[in-house]
Amino acid sequence: MKAIETEALTKRFGNFTAVDSISFDVKRGEIFGFLGANGAGKTTAMRVLCGLSKPTSGRAIVAGHDVAARPERVKRRIGYMSQRFSLYEGLKVWENIRLYAGIYGARSADIRERSDALLRELDFEEGRDKLVRSLPTGWKQKLAFSVAIFHEPEIVFLDEPTGGVDPVARRQFWELIYKAADRGITVFVTTHYMDEAEYCDRVSIMVDGKIAALDSPRGLKEQFRATTMDEVFRILARGDDARAL
Repeated sequence: MKAIETEALTKRFGNFTAVDSISFDVKRGEIFGFLGANGAGKTTAMRVLCGLSKPTSGRAIVAGHDVAARPERVKRRIGYMSQRFSLYEGLKVWENIRLYAGIYGARSADIRERSDALLRELDFEEGRDKLVRSLPTGWKQKLAFSVAIFHEPEIVFLDEPTGGVDPVARRQFWELIYKAADRGITVFVTTHYMDEAEYCDRVSIMVDGKIAALDSPRGLKEQFRATTMDEVFRILARGDDARAL
């Protein structure tokens, strides 16, 4: 069974079509990149897949459940990290972990032990009592990701998770993504950094609400006779398919 399956998935807001009849699937344990310029529809599509917004038409199955018919069941089996950090700035690090562990349904008896293990893994035990607002952006993002997968979800959705951080912090964040994938968690990630597309198993690129291309990074570069994913994106964004094989 696939982690995600969509068929002609569409989301409209009045006369505006944000997501226009997209069809794709994501394999279990895959790191799937969902790319597109601002306004391309990728965040809207992600919100539909998370059960946060109801599709106008079409079908989406996430973690074995129809997002339109069973959104609450979908939410219990996924993790989600939004563009704006999913953390409470006025709480301490350990308080955020405990809060989200409870929201995701972790047993009280397990939360302390698993929280300590998480902080050790992040090499951040000494920062457990710091207020989140005092943390550098890179640390906020790593913490937000870690709490999003605290409950070992089947799928984690990451919306522009590395925006606004330096290259070193971005690489460290992707190391966490690889570790999660190695544990069998499917990763669905949006990013506007084209070099990060190279880290994904497969990539889809949205243009004007539609999926303009979908393949492995290597396959896309071969198809569009490009040397980088940034070049592939630019070709698609300007509607120039003349170089495609």
